[in-house]
Amino acid sequence: MKIKFLWLLKSILILSLAGAPAFFANVHLLNAASSIEELKSKIDEKNKQKTEIEKEIAEYEQKAIEAGKSAKTLQGAINTLNLAKKKIETDIRATENRIGITNLSIEKLEIETKNTQNKINTDTKAISSAFRKINLAESSSLIEILLTYDNVSVLWDEVETLLRFQIGLKKNIDELKVLKSELRATKAEKEKNKKELLVIKSELKDQNELIEYNKNEKNQLLAATKNSESNYKKILAGKRVLSEAFEKELLEFESQLKIAIDPKSIPSAGSGILKWPLDKILVTQYFGKTDFAMKTNAYNGKGHNGVDFQAAPGTRVKAALDGAVIGTGDTDKVCKGASFGKWVLVRHSNGLSTLYAHLSLIRVAEGQMVKTGDIIGYSGNTGYSTGPHLHFTVYATQGVQIMDRQSAVCGGIYHMPIADLRAYLNPMLYL
Repeated sequence: MKIKFLWLLKSILILSLAGAPAFFANVHLLNAASSIEELKSKIDEKNKQKTEIEKEIAEYEQKAIEAGKSAKTLQGAINTLNLAKKKIETDIRATENRIGITNLSIEKLEIETKNTQNKINTDTKAISSAFRKINLAESSSLIEILLTYDNVSVLWDEVETLLRFQIGLKKNIDELKVLKSELRATKAEKEKNKKELLVIKSELKDQNELIEYNKNEKNQLLAATKNSESNYKKILAGKRVLSEAFEKELLEFESQLKIAIDPKSIPSAGSGILKWPLDKILVTQYFGKTDFAMKTNAYNGKGHNGVDFQAAPGTRVKAALDGAVIGTGDTDKVCKGASFGKWVLVRHSNGLSTLYAHLSLIRVAEGQMVKTGDIIGYSGNTGYSTGPHLHFTVYATQGVQIMDRQSAVCGGIYHMPIADLRAYLNPMLYL
């Protein structure tokens, strides 16, 4: 009777270790699994919406860029602003969609974390109980164990049962290790999603500011032109004259600069030293003596000092490399429509500095450290620009300084990067 009882007890123990905890855990987590499936379904639906919104954004981007090319008329300028507004409104919908997806993902990960933690707790208790029973069994001497059994075959059955029990125990320990590894990965992914959520919410705030900026630009345009095409033509002509005069004044000053630049401080040219500042790349004007520079004399003979990229208004502009923001500004405050407009200058540790100009919104501040790919602002049409785009300049760091200078042309003090002409480098050699 005692032998049968012991055998039954050990059999129940094996079953409890190998099957029961998992059974009860599965019952307990049934609702959680159902919730996870519901969340997955919602995430899938949001991702479908995301694809549709992205198609819509691409259409508005193209329309805004095409309209920007015809902004030499008042109606063209108004159309550009209207399309920019629609594009940014669609950006906001896309960002809200991303927030929804990220929130659902975090909720799903929280359920999975709790689910995995419950499994770990269940298995830990089962394993602890098993070790206590093994310790009790091992406290009996071999003689005591042998005297307990009347039949050797029964003893062997008990040994076989114990071996099966130990195999089940090892399996549970191995599963526990896997669960703990999964838990660490899930927690790390959840933290990553939470950080991403903060970035996305910040972008949403930026996009709402861009809508307000767009509205103000349209109101100012209509007020300045009084909705008259001839008035708009006069404004454009005035900007062109002011820009050429300002460029000439700046060129004369920069030509006189004699800043020591050690060639060894500049990295050797090579693809990938800098990352592209936009997600989608289309160069509209290269560095140096381009056709536009020569035909229009837009840069007073010195050539284009950077690269222009096609960018619809409100497009994210990203840091080309880790670095420190050493200055931001807006030349329109002194010389409206004459130069960079809203700009950001970032100094990198490799001897290069990068400038991002004609922005509609600046997101960073002087002294701030940025990582490659961080959003530093949004593209626009500020300064002297024939249409929405990003102007990107690369300098030898030693040869560029941010200065405050009195302008005879503009009648005020402008604040902007000024460089020895030898400090201007061809960005395409480093991208």
